Amino acid sequence: MSTGRVSRRIAFALLAAAAMLAGGYLALRGAARPALAHPWFAPRAGEHRPLVFAHQGGAWLRPANTLAAFRRAVELGADVIDTDLRMTRDGVLVLLHDARVEASTDGAGAVAELNLAQIKRLDAGYRFSTDGGATTPWRGKGLEVPTLDEALAAFPDRRFGIEIKDGEPLAMARSLCATLRRHNAALQVLASSFSQAHIDALRASCPEVATSASATETRNFYLLNALGLAALASPAYQSLQVPPRFGALTMASAGFLAGAHARGIAVQYWTVNDEADLRTLIRLGADGINSDTPDRVLGLLKQSPRSP
Repeated sequence: MSTGRVSRRIAFALLAAAAMLAGGYLALRGAARPALAHPWFAPRAGEHRPLVFAHQGGAWLRPANTLAAFRRAVELGADVIDTDLRMTRDGVLVLLHDARVEASTDGAGAVAELNLAQIKRLDAGYRFSTDGGATTPWRGKGLEVPTLDEALAAFPDRRFGIEIKDGEPLAMARSLCATLRRHNAALQVLASSFSQAHIDALRASCPEVATSASATETRNFYLLNALGLAALASPAYQSLQVPPRFGALTMASAGFLAGAHARGIAVQYWTVNDEADLRTLIRLGADGINSDTPDRVLGLLKQSPRSP
């Protein structure tokens, strides 16, 4: 066989492969669907752009994940109360960040090994300090670890961001769903978890609740977008909750935001306290900023034409 004929066959094979790839890409793109709109994201009068999330209620301002922190966040004008969800030994949903109670209270032990009565005896303001431990202004003030029921009852009209931390996925999902439905609050919550199992269980149990991407879903979208293939994504989530930077990867970029927005996905950044980072995210057009210092974010937004 002549060299020319071999070359023509190779060229034909390459063209056929390219045509197949192009056809596959077009088919996948045609089948892809953007994120479904959800009422949680509907604009509200007086809210900010980006939405201001009070991380754990504003953990640098009040003892984290307490009703006192949530009240202060609301007084300041934060748009979203951010909190963390765990389950006690007797199956009650409580708001604590750490798996063990030592980090924020005067007690000891794992949340999952303590019952609600034991949790309620703890001083949730015991460790809080704004000066490196020199003073503890909230110690002995009667602050308790709140239940999810208590938080929803205290703030019935507020939007919440709730991160599911651990626990058996189906039990957590069913309990969270039942609690939200009991308070008629399912549309007021944006749920998140690093765990795919927890997010999958919640979506199956409570499809009316908005969700953020799991760690796996976030990674997959980042890679698709980096390859210029974000149009192939059919997200089961409504938002990406990401740090501005993750190792060598930059999430705080116009390209990442544009790729997400093209698929109907909001991008909300955590946990951002540095003023330079806050200014960058505001300038880029982030959809949300989760901060321990919501007062700082709100102050910067007053200087920005993006915020009403």
